[in-house]
Amino acid sequence: MITQALDGRQMRGMELAATKRIVKAGTTWMVPSQTRSGSKYVVTRGAEGFRCTCPDYELRGQTCKHGHAVTFFLSRETAPDGTVTETRAVRVSFGQDWRAYNSAQTCEKEEFCRLLHDLVSGIPQPDQKRGRPSLPVADKLFAAAFKVYSTVSGRRFMSDMRHAADLGYVSRVPHFNSVFNAIDDATLTPVLQDLIVKSSLPLQAVETTFAVDSTGFGTSVYYNHFTQKHGGGIQTWRDYVKLHCSIGVKTNVITAAEISDRDQHDSPMLPGLIKTTAEHFTVKQVVADKGYTSRTNLQAITMLNATPYVPFKSVHVGNSDSPLWNRLFHFFHMNRAEFLAQYHQRSNAESVFSAMKRKFSDRVRSKTAVAQTNEVLLKCLCHNLVVLIHEMHETGAAVTFQGCTINRAAAQEMA
Repeated sequence: MITQALDGRQMRGMELAATKRIVKAGTTWMVPSQTRSGSKYVVTRGAEGFRCTCPDYELRGQTCKHGHAVTFFLSRETAPDGTVTETRAVRVSFGQDWRAYNSAQTCEKEEFCRLLHDLVSGIPQPDQKRGRPSLPVADKLFAAAFKVYSTVSGRRFMSDMRHAADLGYVSRVPHFNSVFNAIDDATLTPVLQDLIVKSSLPLQAVETTFAVDSTGFGTSVYYNHFTQKHGGGIQTWRDYVKLHCSIGVKTNVITAAEISDRDQHDSPMLPGLIKTTAEHFTVKQVVADKGYTSRTNLQAITMLNATPYVPFKSVHVGNSDSPLWNRLFHFFHMNRAEFLAQYHQRSNAESVFSAMKRKFSDRVRSKTAVAQTNEVLLKCLCHNLVVLIHEMHETGAAVTFQGCTINRAAAQEMA
């Protein structure tokens, strides 16, 4: 029986020991990865505890979840008298304002449409000199975003569009092919990026720390990939579109977003994302994983009078010709506890990606590169509006678009 409180890594280590096959090989243990299928980490016992080849141990220099998994694995081994010690997981629960949560969930769709309409209604319609009148830009954006939010096919989505037209959110019901054409419109890409920024502005007073990270959204296309790490040889992998974004760690709102193909490295995207964020937010801290560790990125963050919390790799040294690099390198190694206390906020980026993929799918339906880019941006826009709706109900935040203010009292009246 376990009587002491367990931290997060111990809990995950217990889960690993209970659900994965840990193999002892001489004086080492092979522990499977929880997140990467087929990957394993080598755990060895040292004088100060268990060492591991995983990135977490490399960063912290302390026992990771794989080391704890070996500890629990050993605790279940058969004793000399034939008895077996079993380790059971302890369930951890967190407080939840269920009344506010239920209120936000039960009227989310109606409020989403209202906020989306207010957000896009101010976009000007370009002059059309001849030809059949085109669908207004505001209607295109509303239909495209509502379509992605619904997660259903274009044809089944038409009933939602008819209801939106009855409520006055669009001037007329578009054909489902017109919705697809709007998603595949390259001229709307910069407009969507601007809308993502605008949808985050109601939370300007809340966010000062931002996490930069990336994730992929699968497509219907496959490609051949040579890999040495996973057994070697040619493997067929699903192609994906890559989302790079800056995220406020308190509310999980996306403040800037860029889309690239799968081969784009993460590090060069950070300066642009942080610059866009700093145009509207007071940036005090920026957290990112070691894939973003570069002189350019550290300089870009410090030029905004912000503190970077970006870990250094084991191959980095602190005697370069850059004073900034050396100062941050020694701070990272000499103040590890303080660094990790701030760096832990980076996990909020993973929470955002998980929420987006569970709610709006981890794949894109579109076929062309332009449509795939716009579809991922639309997912980001939908996520931001959902964040605002939940903030309205849980914290009483006021949301203002185009002069229309919606606060908690108004939201309760809608419900």
